[in-house]
Amino acid sequence: MIIDDQVLHDRADILATAGHHPFARHALWRDAPARGYRRDGAVLWLVPPERGSGADAIGPAGSVLDLVAALTAEGVLGRDSRLHLPRLDSAQVADRLAVAEHVDWDFHWTVAAPPHQPDEQRVVRLTEADHPALDALIDEAFPSTTSRPGDSRVVDWYGIRAGGRLVACGADRSRGEIGFLAGLTVAPDQRGRGLGAALTAGMTRALLARFDTVGLGVYPDNVGAVRLYRRLGFTDTHHLTSIRLA
Repeated sequence: MIIDDQVLHDRADILATAGHHPFARHALWRDAPARGYRRDGAVLWLVPPERGSGADAIGPAGSVLDLVAALTAEGVLGRDSRLHLPRLDSAQVADRLAVAEHVDWDFHWTVAAPPHQPDEQRVVRLTEADHPALDALIDEAFPSTTSRPGDSRVVDWYGIRAGGRLVACGADRSRGEIGFLAGLTVAPDQRGRGLGAALTAGMTRALLARFDTVGLGVYPDNVGAVRLYRRLGFTDTHHLTSIRLA
């Protein structure tokens, strides 16, 4: 059961209660209505309706699960709600919730400019005219990504060209108080040449001109990407589990 003094009524209240954690600063979009809840060190906030049904949270796993279970019982969260929660093992979740999907990932962030990378000067901002080339590169190199041309979450696209061909791309999905990189990919035949490092460094530097912090998400088993991001300064990490309620 949720009681009145556990309810957080706006974005500023949620951020303050969450200690302005970088994940909260990223996930709570500017100028969007926000409602949250707190319990025993956990802070959970609902996703705005235009982004679907779901919630994000930080804090102790047990307290977060208590909040999710209470909100599910009250009908605030329901079937197909997508939740981004502190790292939980499947047994913890199965004891409390009916879940259709369970995926672990990590949110990394940096507040410092990365070391300069060879070919970083080749990173350019793309335009709508580049969307067909972006679609072709993503289909070839990263078909599972959720960042696509036309995605309303994307503020800008960046890329690297070789001989007139787009060979690397990444999306700026900054919507909260920090910059956010997504969909970073390099054409298969161009990998191993440092283009991933150049793209990440160039985009990070561009976003740090507008934000005090830049973040990105990565699956923990993508060891090569994790190693690259750490080398470029993304050394702070928040471990997450994303679930979809059944």
